[in-house]
Amino acid sequence: MVLFVEYPKCSTCQKAKKWLLENQVEFEDRHIVEDNPSKEELKVWYEKSGLPLKRFFNTSGMKYKELKLKDKLPDMTEEEQLELLASDGMLVKRPVLVGDNFVLTGFKEKEWTEKLN
Repeated sequence: MVLFVEYPKCSTCQKAKKWLLENQVEFEDRHIVEDNPSKEELKVWYEKSGLPLKRFFNTSGMKYKELKLKDKLPDMTEEEQLELLASDGMLVKRPVLVGDNFVLTGFKEKEWTEKLN
């Protein structure tokens, strides 16, 4: 079973959830705002993903733009970035799919198919 972290009103999350159901993937569903990932969880996911930490930020979100993070992130430490992500689920790129040996951010059908098959 995988962990599917989503914001239900997000159209990309809706597409991803539909894909999981159609492909009969067992998943635990988690609302990213009501149950925001902790700093510790985010650190584990980041390390497991092999992705740059910036890929965990919802760079197209209003909150990201309001806080002018495009300019601030390069000067922030990894620790500060993780704390910021843990402070507000709307800053986190979604959906997040967490498996035993992988973490994916955003929904790319080809990437998800490769990891889940």
